Amino acid sequence: MVLNPVLGKLVSKRVVLASASPRRQEILTNVGLRFEVVPSWFKETLEKSSFTAPYEYAVETAKQKALEVANRMHVKHLRTPDVVIGADTIVSVDEQILEKPVDKQDAYRMLSRLNGKEHSVFTGVAIIHCHSKDNQLEMDITDFYEETKVKFSELSEELLWEYIHSGEPMDKAGGYGIQALGGMLVEYVHGDFLNVVGFPLNHFCKKLAELYYPPSKHNVQRKKYDSIPSVDTFENQSDGESESSNFTKQKGASKLDSSGTYSSEAVYASENSSGVRTGFTVPLENQNGVSQSAAKLPSKILELMDGFRASKALFVASKLKIFDHLKDKGPMKAVDIANDVGTSVCGTERLLDACASLGLLEKTPQGYSNTDSANTYLASDGKYSLHGYIIHSNDHLWPLFTNLESAVKEGSRQNHRAFGKKADDLFKDYYHSQEVKQRFMSAMHSIAHLTARDVATAFDLSQFKSACDLGGCTGALAHELVQVYPNLKVTVFDLPEVIANTSYFQPSGQHTAPVTFVSGDFFKDSLPEADLYILSRVLHDWPDEKIHVLLSKVSAVCRPGVNMEKKTVSQII
Repeated sequence: MVLNPVLGKLVSKRVVLASASPRRQEILTNVGLRFEVVPSWFKETLEKSSFTAPYEYAVETAKQKALEVANRMHVKHLRTPDVVIGADTIVSVDEQILEKPVDKQDAYRMLSRLNGKEHSVFTGVAIIHCHSKDNQLEMDITDFYEETKVKFSELSEELLWEYIHSGEPMDKAGGYGIQALGGMLVEYVHGDFLNVVGFPLNHFCKKLAELYYPPSKHNVQRKKYDSIPSVDTFENQSDGESESSNFTKQKGASKLDSSGTYSSEAVYASENSSGVRTGFTVPLENQNGVSQSAAKLPSKILELMDGFRASKALFVASKLKIFDHLKDKGPMKAVDIANDVGTSVCGTERLLDACASLGLLEKTPQGYSNTDSANTYLASDGKYSLHGYIIHSNDHLWPLFTNLESAVKEGSRQNHRAFGKKADDLFKDYYHSQEVKQRFMSAMHSIAHLTARDVATAFDLSQFKSACDLGGCTGALAHELVQVYPNLKVTVFDLPEVIANTSYFQPSGQHTAPVTFVSGDFFKDSLPEADLYILSRVLHDWPDEKIHVLLSKVSAVCRPGVNMEKKTVSQII
């Protein structure tokens, strides 16, 4: 095979596929190529009308996908890949580009245009060889495209809709997958069949052989190249400015200018789809003429700007119980997960890729699977599962923080805007509905259970004989305290509706005699006597006037103590 001569050269290299497509992964895996998958965050919004031919759009998109991954790995991951492969497949009919449909109506529109017609399938491929010199990234870029002619049979409306309702068109260029059910729509194929699947393997192998056994130097031409992605073509700005949104600034090379000073530039070499090797340099200056190398990258600010996107991806995956499905069955394909949870294939695949890029999932040619952290903290049945608190964050905290601007302007709580109720009414809802109460207590238990050891050991509490955890809910912190301090007896004081439901959360096979539960309202009722009073994750729920009332009550019942250094009893909150 044409790939065999270069496989030995690639086996020791870090080869990266900048694509989440399972079809491309399978094609390359089947020929023995070893690679890792890093899905690109490049936002595919290039203006189609600016390209003179459809294949140019596919080639440029593939190139930008690969460039984004190469730069992100070099800057963010601090590991420079040796080879990055980018690919983009489009369908073209009557000189119009068809990509992936956004919904069923869009799929119907695409398939109707292809019905009974011959069309072209173009796949653009970019191969980037990366080199890190003095911590600067240099890249040699080769790109090409492959065209395959495909003709659809004359298809009935019934058959088209049957295929659309199967869900298969939603993540396929042109709205069909020739390697699966979509094959029944096709009358003939002229050209590379795998190109229609998503990757032109034969052309790719030949191109690799050319790269590793290049022509003589006198055949190489040099010329200026000006294909540079704009800032707004990148999806993720949080990992962004240092990674993808301005990829030139981390690839500097020194150059002596006419004034005798050095300026930073990015250095590239490229071979275009016509086989001409090119090179170009990009000055690292912003619009004001200020060298970007002199400005410190505001990575913290960028993380704050886009952190909400990562949070929402986690929230949605948790609400759909993606991590539960993968813990029980993984690895799984996106289409199978979508069928299990009742979601679209294209939307599910994008969510899964987002979770993989966040380190929550692992992606292999076999499908998606949980990381160890996801099994431990995100699956709902784990001992240290945060599932309950994540759902609480999505359903309760997210709407509140959406109204932060109003809270700042008005100086008031925003429960009425977010939920149409006052804070007191919300707590009544928590406790008067068994389902809502169970969900709320599960949320409080999950975060308290995970953090209890750190709270219990933050101070040396060994001198205390008794403690009262006010608003202690399920007793997660109380049980940790008696484990750390065997001589300590802890009373959990909470509302009657809460205490009545605590048995579900008690640790099994553990003697709980040092922990007792007492029901009451800490605003209205007398507090149990104790040497130590604990208020953990309580005060933030209440307005200042109520906090003053509560702390005054605690202060009134505290027994006077002496200096902690003398190891005698003292009361702390």
